[in-house]
Amino acid sequence: MTEQQIQHWRMITDDENVVWLHLDKSDAHVNTLSSVVMQEFEQMLHRLEQQTPTGVVILSDKSSGFIAGADVHEFSDRTDEDEIFAYIRYCQSLFERLQALPCPSVALIHGYCMGGGTELALACQYRVGVDEPDTRIGLPEIRLGIHPGYGGTVRSTRLLGPLTAMDMMLTGRALSARAGKRIGLFDYVVPQRHLHNAARRIIQQRPPVRKTKALHKMLSLRPVRPLLAWQLRKQVMKKADKNHYPAPYALIDLWEKYAGADDMMKQEARSVARLIGTNSAQNLIRVFFLQAAMKEAARQSSFKAGHVHVIGAGAMGGDIATWCALQGLTVTLQDQSAERIAPALGRAARLFRKKLKSTRLVTAAMDRLIPDPDRHGLGRADVVIEAIFEDLEVKQQLFREIEPLIRDDTLLCTNTSSIPLQELGECLHRPQRLVGLHFFNPVEKMQLVEIVHADNTDNNVINNAAAFTKQIAKLPLKVKSSPGFLINRVLMPYLLEAAFMVQEGIDPGLIDKASVRFGMPMGPVELADKVGLDICLSVAEILTSHLGGKVPDILNDYVSSGYTGLKSGRGFYEYRKGKPVKHRAGEDNELIRTIQDRLILRLLNEAVACLREGVVDSEDMLDAGMIFATGFAPFTGGPLKYLHSLKLENQKQRFEEFNKKYGGRFEMDAGWNKLLC
Repeated sequence: MTEQQIQHWRMITDDENVVWLHLDKSDAHVNTLSSVVMQEFEQMLHRLEQQTPTGVVILSDKSSGFIAGADVHEFSDRTDEDEIFAYIRYCQSLFERLQALPCPSVALIHGYCMGGGTELALACQYRVGVDEPDTRIGLPEIRLGIHPGYGGTVRSTRLLGPLTAMDMMLTGRALSARAGKRIGLFDYVVPQRHLHNAARRIIQQRPPVRKTKALHKMLSLRPVRPLLAWQLRKQVMKKADKNHYPAPYALIDLWEKYAGADDMMKQEARSVARLIGTNSAQNLIRVFFLQAAMKEAARQSSFKAGHVHVIGAGAMGGDIATWCALQGLTVTLQDQSAERIAPALGRAARLFRKKLKSTRLVTAAMDRLIPDPDRHGLGRADVVIEAIFEDLEVKQQLFREIEPLIRDDTLLCTNTSSIPLQELGECLHRPQRLVGLHFFNPVEKMQLVEIVHADNTDNNVINNAAAFTKQIAKLPLKVKSSPGFLINRVLMPYLLEAAFMVQEGIDPGLIDKASVRFGMPMGPVELADKVGLDICLSVAEILTSHLGGKVPDILNDYVSSGYTGLKSGRGFYEYRKGKPVKHRAGEDNELIRTIQDRLILRLLNEAVACLREGVVDSEDMLDAGMIFATGFAPFTGGPLKYLHSLKLENQKQRFEEFNKKYGGRFEMDAGWNKLLC
């Protein structure tokens, strides 16, 4: 047995002349295919080509996963198309050399395998995945405003067929090991303990390499491609405007024009090189970095929970408990009786079946979620989360009761969405231990959790709360305790302005159409109905009582009449089978522009005020919060990034115009001058 090592790669040749090529990127939590890693990979390929081994196995020494993809940092702020094209072609050439090795090549994949990592695996003859829930494989480049560029579009469409491969690339969806096996991405899925033996057997036995199916070949024939491409574009248009997100359309064009052609690889590289320089891609790359920064902020503490106790089994508390159990934690769920807890357990079972598939895993998750009306778990919990209804006195009474029963090192959290933390903590002997964990609904889908802190909150408590949030696969955002915190405060003027417009007689469908055309995932009218008009009214009244402003009469009128939105079957829209009944909206472009300006300026103005008041630490974190909690047009890079693209004088004129016309709702915050000077 021999071993050779350079900075990031280690090559071990065993007694059977099988080469085990280990990637362990130095000084990094994850493996990425940086330019240095690729240059060293070229050295390894040269040795393999000279050595002619019996087989090659590529694997990762990182416990967390295989390869997370290319090093995105190397593509930020790069706009020289020819330079990018040349580098992508270089990387493609390395993977082509890997594919051309005369011996069997096997990728052993555990944990995450994304982007360039998946493209490297596709260049191997065989792929073996670990049969564990944390194994994930995919080609998510579309979320960065590009598409696969290291041969991924060519190899995936040939291997999986255009329908399956394009669906995977256009959605950016990550697949589990078993799902990857079903579509053909993995040749074998085995337990971790059998991973190395599986590679040895493959090299010894050389099973037939998966071949392209006849149907897949037919779908890629030149006469068929235009029809299939038309269908793909039709599906993409439902979710992504070409002006905002050109990458999915470029991917479809690439496949339609060049599938099967000798120069498809070259055209793939050229397409990605063009896309990387677009504003959309650069802003989406920025969003990627914002997400990474939020995760990095959680590394300031090594806190790790094993047992969570949730008080309140209503919609929010029950779903928080369910999510924690899904992430592998033991959870005790407290309410006044077992009967009150039962609905939460029913919802949990449905979510576990949806997410976990396996009966064994579902049973294990249900075993971790323990109904606890007698609060036996309270004294053992590492984290206690209060999630009862919004009443200051009731919450304070609860905290008085439980404070003597929990450990001194237990993380004590509240999910309040409106009550200032300093008021809640007045009843505690140690108010500095209380921290807000403000989840958003639905818990299973919303990535962001606001970490709410008062002036006296202990820094270690704040950091522990952020670490716990990351542990349960959410993104932590530290915000100061103030009315509405960050997200609700910035979003509410946007929703209220939409309500004012409905009150003026503007068609709700046109308002939503204008918002979606700007780049929002859902219009404000439909969003308000979905949240619940009663909830919107309650939050609006709290915020206006602290910050000033008016609540539109129509909101009070609708709630008084029982029209609370989707849950009642009628709000601003009427609902049939859970879908809003919308009239065909017109195409008055001037009115649409005015609607957009009214909505977005109200939102931007509140964002500027929050930044000026220090509700959040930085522009970056404000942008991250609004993108990951509300879906604010990611292609813009966030509200403040978008704001910097505007001209101050133009915005001043628009504010003045709207302020005269709409009764003082458009007072320009003082922070604009500092941001745009």
